[in-house]
Amino acid sequence: ENTIYSAKRFIGRRYSEVQSEIKNVPYKVVAGPNDAVRFEIMGKQYAPEEISAQVLRKLADDAAKYLGEKANDAVITVPAYFNDAQRQATKDAGRIAGLNVLRIINEPTAASLAYGLDKKKNETIMVFDLGGGTFDVSVLDVGEGVFEVRSTSGDTHLGGDDFDKRLVDWMAEAFLHDQGIDLRKDRQALQRLTEAAEKAKIELSSVIETAISLPFITADGSGPKHLETKLTRAKFEQLTADLVERCVQPVKQALSDAKLTAQDLDEVILVGGATRIPAVQALVRRLTGGKEPNQSVNPDEVVAVGAAIQAGVLAGEVKDVVLLDVTPLSLGVETLGGIMTKLIERNTTIPVRKSEVFSTAEENQAAVDIHVLQGERELARDNRTLGHFRLEGIRPAPRGVPQIEVTFDIDANGILTVAAKDKASGKEQKITITGSTQLSKEEIDRMVRDGQAHSEEDRRRREEVEARNSADSIAYQVERQIRDLGDGVPLNEKARAEKLIAEIRELVKSNSSDIGRLRQLASDLQQIAHALASTAYSRAASAGAQGGGTGNAQSGSGDDVIDAEFKQVSGAKRRAGLRSREEIVAPASCRHVDEGKLFVCNRPSAGWKPALHSFTLF
Repeated sequence: ENTIYSAKRFIGRRYSEVQSEIKNVPYKVVAGPNDAVRFEIMGKQYAPEEISAQVLRKLADDAAKYLGEKANDAVITVPAYFNDAQRQATKDAGRIAGLNVLRIINEPTAASLAYGLDKKKNETIMVFDLGGGTFDVSVLDVGEGVFEVRSTSGDTHLGGDDFDKRLVDWMAEAFLHDQGIDLRKDRQALQRLTEAAEKAKIELSSVIETAISLPFITADGSGPKHLETKLTRAKFEQLTADLVERCVQPVKQALSDAKLTAQDLDEVILVGGATRIPAVQALVRRLTGGKEPNQSVNPDEVVAVGAAIQAGVLAGEVKDVVLLDVTPLSLGVETLGGIMTKLIERNTTIPVRKSEVFSTAEENQAAVDIHVLQGERELARDNRTLGHFRLEGIRPAPRGVPQIEVTFDIDANGILTVAAKDKASGKEQKITITGSTQLSKEEIDRMVRDGQAHSEEDRRRREEVEARNSADSIAYQVERQIRDLGDGVPLNEKARAEKLIAEIRELVKSNSSDIGRLRQLASDLQQIAHALASTAYSRAASAGAQGGGTGNAQSGSGDDVIDAEFKQVSGAKRRAGLRSREEIVAPASCRHVDEGKLFVCNRPSAGWKPALHSFTLF
């Protein structure tokens, strides 16, 4: 119980998320500060990062003995589907070990480096990586020193350890049936079962039957008990069939994301000790159109070799190698109506930096909250929250005037930083996503699967939200036009507009799903808006160069600013719901060209001659 293994399954995760893993290990796992995971060894608590640091320190010492000099710098590999918290925790482990972590790279990517370094021709390869605790599959273009990751998928809780557990449960259940004793409740017995299971799994990769002998495994009042049994490969494959099948979906997902079929693959390489299991190799052949997996590289060493090559690149000792990795899940912010608006799509090459400009929709808005999300679903609530932060100090201004630039920046280690800056005041806030991104068991895979399974439902719900947003925006514009024009608005037009606005507001307030009615009301109100715009244009034209007239509040220096909605929560606190670019409603005086993405508008403003200006939605 004082021997820690599979610490990788706990690193960067919350104690409340690892309850199923705790049941499968003989050592003691306890809750630390802030729901952190801690291992208890002889009365002292250790973080998973400290255990990983011990491993890294031992490796560094071994390298120093071999090289004759101390190794200070390191490239550390992680499963491709490790999230930000797990990557940060891995970097922390390196620092605890006294190492300068130059780069965190994905394990399948490292394997491709080892495999493809000497390749002269361009090839498309699949890396099938089934290790002790995680499963990753990546599709890459390799050749002439360039390694470009086209897609990545996987299962963060599938690996050789799961195969071992199946054998442990099989042996324990049989012993319980025969002797009435559950060996899994005895930590020492569980450790011996686990070791025997791993040994049997390895042997069954080369033989069709193996014997398991565990004398004196336990004892009761009648004396010592022994466990003696035989296990065939057929029985092993029966016990683990569902685990093998769990490899299918990530492989199909990776091919789909890369827009390839199995026939487009030139090579399939196997990484990780669990790929020696014959059933796994048979599955790979089945999924890749009968291709024989390339086993010319040692699956236990290939990732480490790739990491060494990347270290050589960073140190300048390996020339003409370019590594282009990707981010495994989409990243974005919550927008008006609870929509997830993606700034960085999944499988985007990293490092990457993307920005969007947003604005306020409440009058004199002084602060906004940014809700950062990760996932593939259309609605924010169905995705993973990475963090929240608040930007304050926005100068009081009418709705739509302030320009707030939101920037997403993923570094070469796959770690995300989000910043928001008010261009007028220069005020800026940023957050580096660290401990808030721990994902529960299989959650990343579920995000992708749910995104596909619920795509039609999400599309419909998104249309509902967009219809409400569009109608509400037009209502706001017309209200403002009526207020600005004052007595210049005909009474019948004003009464009709106010009736339409009231109905729209009621539908928006009730979260109506009647898209047809919302669109019809918006269309009717848009016609009134055009008429009011003509009135405003005529007044501005007659004013000529006199100055002092009213202008289009949605125009001005911020013509390309994205409109945003902010719901009033309380007198002191507002919650931001940013509006995506596709939801922008053109000002009433604008007409659509270029499939609705380009708007050309009359710009009435005292002191201006009637002119045209335009803005484009990217």
